[in-house]
Amino acid sequence: MPKAFPKEFREDVIRVYKDSDSSVAQVAKDFGISPSCLKRWLTIDERRSSQTSSSRSSGEADALREANKRIKLLEQENEVLRRAAAYLSQANLPGK
Repeated sequence: MPKAFPKEFREDVIRVYKDSDSSVAQVAKDFGISPSCLKRWLTIDERRSSQTSSSRSSGEADALREANKRIKLLEQENEVLRRAAAYLSQANLPGK
């Protein structure tokens, strides 16, 4: 059974790899882990970050949906006011 590494260690290794120009093999060798282990950690980290960004995107989508509803309502109100102004201006014409 392979030994489990602490979460902080994994996060440090991933951060060092992302911040450096070194290869996966070199970073893995520097930290005393196998390259396949580091690749697996990177894959897991990528999945986690994509899930986090998708949850942010759903929040943004909700905000956009609410904004579009508000825009539609304001456009309807504007149309009512435009028609009311046109009606009232016709009623005030001389000769009627």
